Amino acid sequence: MKTVTTPHLTAPAIGFGTWELEDVHDNVRHALDVGYRHVDTAQIYRNEDDVGRALEGSGLRDEVFLTTKVWFQEAAAPSVARSTQESLDRLRTDHVDLLLLHWPADDVAPLGETLEAMTALRDRGLTRHIGVSNFPSDQLRRAVELAPIATDQVEHHPYLSIDAIREVAHAHGLAITAYSPIARGEVLDDPTIGEIAATHDATPAQVALAFLLAQRDTIVLPKSNTPARITENLGALDLELTDGDLERIAGLARGSRQVDPPFAPTWDAA
Repeated sequence: MKTVTTPHLTAPAIGFGTWELEDVHDNVRHALDVGYRHVDTAQIYRNEDDVGRALEGSGLRDEVFLTTKVWFQEAAAPSVARSTQESLDRLRTDHVDLLLLHWPADDVAPLGETLEAMTALRDRGLTRHIGVSNFPSDQLRRAVELAPIATDQVEHHPYLSIDAIREVAHAHGLAITAYSPIARGEVLDDPTIGEIAATHDATPAQVALAFLLAQRDTIVLPKSNTPARITENLGALDLELTDGDLERIAGLARGSRQVDPPFAPTWDAA
């Protein structure tokens, strides 16, 4: 399995996403059976128990990079500690590999307080790394000044570039973790991606994932409710796009955002 290695993190380059996943136990177990060694969940997904059962039944916990996220309403220090322990209990493990603050939460608690509490959990061994999710560039810059941030997990796909975030991440040696890497299916019917896929005898999803994997220090989190597609997505690891392919796909960016809840921050222009 290809890994992404930065000064702060080493993780499998492809993880299995579980947001809005159906048949969570069975699909996570299938993902593990076919070779995924990175699983991403969150408190708000309400599926940590199913993920934990799948991991426990697989006997692979020691081989799997496991991520969960503290919901932004739990950002106060006491809630960070309590909710993380509850996550560990549901996940049937004594630690996760990566603990993220799911969204910026300044209205709930100062960022420094939240990150200090997460760092304390890292120091206690309840997580190996800490990071953030859905942080635009200015807030990511604040976070790295306050704590040992390993990654920013953000929406990223061929229709949505993240240049400003990537600039901060690269300056500080952070990984980028891309969720919704196929734009919740929107890019699968794109003519340009379809042409490139046909050239390489690949699927459009594989092309979209390979495009992101070709970018510096980038982890991708595809999700599917179809076992065959879960398996197919791993094929992106073996797909080498040409420089011309990458340029054509990069030209598709148009600021198309799939995830923008009312409590989201002000996003970067790029």
